[in-house]
Amino acid sequence: MQAPMSYEVERGKPLPSKNHAFAQCFLLGALSRYKDEYTVFSELSLELDGVPLVPDISVYPKMPIDWRHDELQLTMPPALVIEILSANQPVDDLVKRANHYFAAGVRSCWIVQPSSRTIAVLSPGKKPERYSSGVVADPETGIEVAVDEVFP
Repeated sequence: MQAPMSYEVERGKPLPSKNHAFAQCFLLGALSRYKDEYTVFSELSLELDGVPLVPDISVYPKMPIDWRHDELQLTMPPALVIEILSANQPVDDLVKRANHYFAAGVRSCWIVQPSSRTIAVLSPGKKPERYSSGVVADPETGIEVAVDEVFP
């Protein structure tokens, strides 16, 4: 068995594949219409409850941009995190990660599966909602994204 690459060790997840990257780009584009309400980050370093995490996408209530003062790692939980399943990555890995996010105060987690073209919306204490068509509706944030925008 091959030793994990430094990316995997550093971020705690496998290298993103081409389809992972496609889904991430399309999601970022779709989320841009919420720029007046939310600040959307790609691959932002977080430390939640002492655990370093790098979600594929983090969505926060609108934040001002301060170009003079940067932050290497945020400790405030986002309202929404989006994790995209990479090739050969077990879904259980992302479900466990979602549970950690919820324990740290994240209100919603989307698990995106490019191979099946599905998006699951998870919220603490609620049954997951799975979408393979139509509009993904996140009741915790009010964000809506058409599945066809993510998987054209």
